[in-house]
Amino acid sequence: MQRPRLSLGDYYQLLLRHGLLADWTPLRADLSREVALVACDSQKVVPGTLFLCKGAAFKGTYLAGALHKGAFAYVSERPYPEGRGAPCIQVTDIRAAMGLMADLAYGHPSGALSITGITGTKGKTTTAYYLKAILDAWRTGEGKKASAILSTIVTDDGVERRPAKLTTPEPLDLQRHLFHAWSAGSEYVTMEVSSQALKYGRVIGVDLACAVFLNIGEDHISPVEHPDWADYFASKLLIFRQARCACVNLDCDHAQEVLSAAQGCQQVVTWSQRDPGADVYASQIRKEREGIRFRVRTPRYEGELLLGMPGLFNVENALAAVAAAEVYGIPKEAVSAGLAHAAVPGRMEHYASADGQVSVIVDYAHNGMSLEALLRSARAEYPGRELTVVFGCTGGKGIDRREGMGTAAGALADRIILTEDDPGPEEVEAICAHIQRYLDPYGKIGQVIPNREEAVARAILECAPPAVVVLAGKGCETAQKRKNGPEPCVPDGLLAQKALARREGRG
Repeated sequence: MQRPRLSLGDYYQLLLRHGLLADWTPLRADLSREVALVACDSQKVVPGTLFLCKGAAFKGTYLAGALHKGAFAYVSERPYPEGRGAPCIQVTDIRAAMGLMADLAYGHPSGALSITGITGTKGKTTTAYYLKAILDAWRTGEGKKASAILSTIVTDDGVERRPAKLTTPEPLDLQRHLFHAWSAGSEYVTMEVSSQALKYGRVIGVDLACAVFLNIGEDHISPVEHPDWADYFASKLLIFRQARCACVNLDCDHAQEVLSAAQGCQQVVTWSQRDPGADVYASQIRKEREGIRFRVRTPRYEGELLLGMPGLFNVENALAAVAAAEVYGIPKEAVSAGLAHAAVPGRMEHYASADGQVSVIVDYAHNGMSLEALLRSARAEYPGRELTVVFGCTGGKGIDRREGMGTAAGALADRIILTEDDPGPEEVEAICAHIQRYLDPYGKIGQVIPNREEAVARAILECAPPAVVVLAGKGCETAQKRKNGPEPCVPDGLLAQKALARREGRG
């Protein structure tokens, strides 16, 4: 299937209709000229491109390069001397303009898809994979194509499959992926929607069949993200403005405010582990081998479900997926099969020594809420064992995570090792010292081992069995973001296996 062939006038009229034009002077340009491509990356420009000047770090030289490669007009919040007389469509909000233009350029693909947008402070990726597993069990059982997913881990739109760069892609990339999903016959798309994507308009023009709100806590509070918690929460709630149906967790903090924001949707499905009045209610939750079994009641059925991943906290994510399945009318058999076989790279990966005395859990938990839930689950599932946690915090952003993760570790862990986790512009030791402030009230000392490989090895080799070691923050990531940019690193799962092998050899 081909993208629509549109003229410069089509884009100009779009911006006019939405009141985004900053200059009402008639545009000196051939409005009938066909636009071959809409782009914001000068490296992707082809002849006939309409170029978008976006970003605080944008430089006029980028525009000059785009024009040299064949761009014939540009959209910007201000004219650039480097524009060399090319037509400039001046707008009041380049982010809003880009979202609308991207949607138009790809023919509004979300209108032909059933898209689930998932937001929350923790659990987005896991829930996305659970729902994809359910959708695929349903669709493949009917001989249809697997659904698409846009997640923190992977972008798989039915045409492209590659590691993700952003939790939610920028508008032009996002609309391209949605167009691919539609043209490939995927029909259903599950996507994570970050607070940044909602705040800065990356999902403008995307029709959501279902918006899932998992939870809310303190995260992403920094000068370069959200200035305060109120801004963060308000950004999250924006997801309901473009959704037909909503799924809301009654057990989350500020649930009533979330429900109030969701009332504009045609349908609201609630879920809970505490409130039997919820539309989707779980009870009799218990650990079973390496999974979790629970009883669920929905408006359409009641029965047992098995979640094939450990972690009692994952029941919340499973219920979110069950609630979304209710919106789509997916049969219980597909829900059951999907959850039983769901797997999420880098989430609740479990490794154990041959004698069973040392268990290692690898998880992406990278904020206070996630780490607290993970450590509480480890305490419940491995009672009586020494609990070690290895973690660090990002440098240059998300400063609030240091308090949240430090507090969780101080309250729940027996042994704490602080190490690197994308330190960026900061020194690892300085980040660890900051975290230590929040361990002090609990009388805990975090052992600082800057090199993550060494930290993981010593956590496992020097534990006191029976023990459980939690490796938090990196999951299956294969790069550390340091001062000079990303550098390759070994994922935590492989480090855990290597250390366990050394332990067996030593034994």
